[in-house]
Amino acid sequence: MNVVILAAGLGTRLGRPHPKPLTKLADGRTILRQQIDHLHRAFGADLHLTVVVGFKLEMILEAAGGEASFVYNEIFDQTNTSKSLLRALRLVPPGGVLWLNGDVVFVPGLIQALTFDGSFVAVNTARVGEEEVKYTVDGDGYVKELSKHVDDGLGEAVGINYVSSVDRPRLVHYLEQCEDSDYFERGIELAIGEEGLRFSALDITPFGCVEVDFLPDLERANLLTM
Repeated sequence: MNVVILAAGLGTRLGRPHPKPLTKLADGRTILRQQIDHLHRAFGADLHLTVVVGFKLEMILEAAGGEASFVYNEIFDQTNTSKSLLRALRLVPPGGVLWLNGDVVFVPGLIQALTFDGSFVAVNTARVGEEEVKYTVDGDGYVKELSKHVDDGLGEAVGINYVSSVDRPRLVHYLEQCEDSDYFERGIELAIGEEGLRFSALDITPFGCVEVDFLPDLERANLLTM
């Protein structure tokens, strides 16, 4: 299983001097360490983990140690997640790819509940935060819109996504079309709108999952570790 963690960003909104994935949680682990532990539990020896690094990369390299391969986004301070994901998808081994934002905190068991029979965006239908990436679906139930600017969103994308081996080359193509400032969701939207790529909205609402952007998010995330 190819898994990519996007950990190149500055993470300025949380106001920490270190990369956001290295933020300590209430259980003493960092966000990155919790993610790696959950992934090992889910995939065991089949896990092929890649971390995209940029801001203070030495700290991420030390934290992940020999448990991951690394891809460097050398212009991390000028680009957004579309270009970090693009670099990873060009370099990781063939096959489908599960990717996570480096600031997602989730409970044990969530990864095991995912199904990998097609590309998907994991969503939470219980919350629709104004600052979060929201989604709508088409008549067949596949993702239609995916951005922070969606009106009447059905829920939030939680930062856990999968692209199948068949869809991967086309997603790469549309990530290449994205502006440097775009989130990777823009690449998914382009692939859906221009080529009819199908991403399921995979509902993980029963599981605790928080994307940590601000201090209140961190407080909610810490409740998942207690």
